[in-house]
Amino acid sequence: MKIGCPREIKAQEFRVGLTPNTAREATAHGHEVIVEAGCGAGSGFPDADYAAAGAQIVASAEEVFAEANLIVKVKEPQAEERACLREGQVLFTYLHLAPDPAQTRDLLASGVTAIAYETVTDAAGGLPLLAPMSEVAGKLAPQVGAWTLQRANGGRGVLMGGVPGVGPAQVAVIGGGVVGTHAARVAAGMGADVTVLDMSLPRLRQLDDLFGGQFRTRYASKGATAELVEAADLVIGAVLIPGAAAPKLVRKDQLSAMKRGAAIVDVAIDQGGCFETSRPTTHDDPIYEVDGVIHYCVANMPGAVARTSTIALSNATMPFLMALADKGWRQALADDPHLLAGLNTHAGRLTNYAVGKALEIDVLSPQLALKE
Repeated sequence: MKIGCPREIKAQEFRVGLTPNTAREATAHGHEVIVEAGCGAGSGFPDADYAAAGAQIVASAEEVFAEANLIVKVKEPQAEERACLREGQVLFTYLHLAPDPAQTRDLLASGVTAIAYETVTDAAGGLPLLAPMSEVAGKLAPQVGAWTLQRANGGRGVLMGGVPGVGPAQVAVIGGGVVGTHAARVAAGMGADVTVLDMSLPRLRQLDDLFGGQFRTRYASKGATAELVEAADLVIGAVLIPGAAAPKLVRKDQLSAMKRGAAIVDVAIDQGGCFETSRPTTHDDPIYEVDGVIHYCVANMPGAVARTSTIALSNATMPFLMALADKGWRQALADDPHLLAGLNTHAGRLTNYAVGKALEIDVLSPQLALKE
């Protein structure tokens, strides 16, 4: 198998889809590895490390796409990258198709077999390739939220942990999954007064058992959510429905009831965001204001800590990548129903039901796609 890794071209995206360690693993399995020059520089991996691992260094992304059978990336392919994809080629990366009809159309037109990190599952019902970046984004959310709250950035000028005689910031975390749990732990560790909202009572009980005393939990009814959002200095959106667009849990008309200068960090922005007023931003220009509320909606938050994120992601993807390369995509997916859940497009057909529902596109079952 020829495995290719181009440099990421999304704004301020410093992660890379393939580390030298993964390249070494692939070459040890007898595969060819082709990487674009400079692809790992943003994560601290020079070309010499890839060469030492047995990878071939090429000058352009076009050469990677032209030569490789299996393309490994981090972020969804941008328009110019999608133009390089072809039928019979396998793409293994984050896709987040539900809120992105343009990307979906291009992938279907290309005929590429696209396997999305964010819809690969595990035996426990988790998302093992999304979890590492959810952990990173969750831990980053209070950090960037604290920055957004600074008065120079338009925020309320509230210190997360307060000081003697002055109370801490009030933080509401919407969603008690991987992102929300890590966000709550870090925000509480910064001294903030934190409440986590979730609609799963078993999950709330689990959080209480594990972290009782560090932060509070509330059932995420519409009333409780509105009450906590209005009282909060910082609201962190941490809601995920695998493969589907994020639900809009805070409406625009609710912003008028929030504190002036309050901050919103929408970690769900990759899936369209869970605030009605959310729109994707970049690390270059991360925040904007709507009705006096400062929004932080960077669509690739983990890219800010690229080395940590790249290594964590590579640790998770390597077994699946090796299965795809060693067995070929059909056999690898036939052998592993959890990897099969990652199949989003094949030969011009959509193969993920949540994406199909969001975009109103007919879906071919992944099982039938294996037979085509």
